[in-house]
Amino acid sequence: MMKPNIFIAFVVAAAVALAAGCTKKSQRAGPPAVPVIAADAVSMDVPVELTSIGTVEAFNSVAVTARASGQLMRVGLNEGQDVKKGDFLFQIDPAPYQATLDQAQANLERDRARLVSAEADGARYAELIKKGYVTQEEYDGVASTAAAAKATVQADDAAARGARLSLDYCTILAPIAGRTGSLLVKSGNMVTPSISNPLVTINQMVPIYVRFTIPEQQLPQIRRYAQEGTLAVEASIPSDSTKVVGGKLTFINNTVDRETGTVLLKATFPNENMALWPGQFVQVVLVLKTQASATVVPAAAVQPSQQGDYIYVIKPDSTAELRSVVQGVKLDDKVVILKGVQPGERVVTDGQLRLVPGAKVAVKTGLVPGTPGGPPAAGRGEASPGGATAR
Repeated sequence: MMKPNIFIAFVVAAAVALAAGCTKKSQRAGPPAVPVIAADAVSMDVPVELTSIGTVEAFNSVAVTARASGQLMRVGLNEGQDVKKGDFLFQIDPAPYQATLDQAQANLERDRARLVSAEADGARYAELIKKGYVTQEEYDGVASTAAAAKATVQADDAAARGARLSLDYCTILAPIAGRTGSLLVKSGNMVTPSISNPLVTINQMVPIYVRFTIPEQQLPQIRRYAQEGTLAVEASIPSDSTKVVGGKLTFINNTVDRETGTVLLKATFPNENMALWPGQFVQVVLVLKTQASATVVPAAAVQPSQQGDYIYVIKPDSTAELRSVVQGVKLDDKVVILKGVQPGERVVTDGQLRLVPGAKVAVKTGLVPGTPGGPPAAGRGEASPGGATAR
């Protein structure tokens, strides 16, 4: 029979051996994998943009005023009506102007008859003076009378044309196509020619302008891209950003506003569906260029440090590799990577603080921050130098 002391020593030795084996096995297994959330870097076309707040402006606006005085006899439009160029708008009482025209035409006919008689006398006296039957003085008097009669006819003709023009002014037609505003006078009122008292204002809304300003520092950038081709502009109403209409940049002002340090720009929009209204405030996006096949990652993947921005890339063996990166234009929740990451590589978007280079990672299932349907990304991307951003 084994002695008790020998048995106890055997049990202790076995326990020590078993513990040593487990310790070596644990050392071979290493630390546990760090749980992270990840997303793939993708290649996509990224528009480089400038944003601003703009104001819708009528392409053309005319304040229709009376050019003749008198009583307004008829109004041929409704407030807010669309009119075409040449449509009837107003009728001023034509009777006084018709009477003036009739008198002018009567005077013209009378003086034309006198001119005919005076010219006939002149022709006869021209023959008589050749034969010596009349004196030079008598001939000169007849010729002078004929010349005066001719001048009188010319004056009468001018008066008749002026009277007809005044009569024409009694009928007011639409000078442009557009939409009428509020009627400022009603039928029966007396009207007079006055720029300060228009009858109605017509705004041309198809096409239409949107005016906006940009900081003067961005002017060289805009001019450079504008020389390469027409720049696209998008406008959306802040209360309904889903309705976006497209236009093009058509005007860059020739001066910088000294008070604000900004430059005025205008974009032209077809506005066929009347989505834009004069005086309306809109969100403006000026597309400078499209960066083709850019490498894009969620903004949450990029982390700052004293040495610069970095990203953790998950290698095929599920270990984390720290990469220094160079950022390009930014989006709300994404950023373009100019250097450091390639499309198709998987980057860590959450859990970076627990990682060290070479650490094992375990990608958690679920939605990725900054991706459609996922939780919000860590922070909103800021505009890159020069104010350009990307969508």
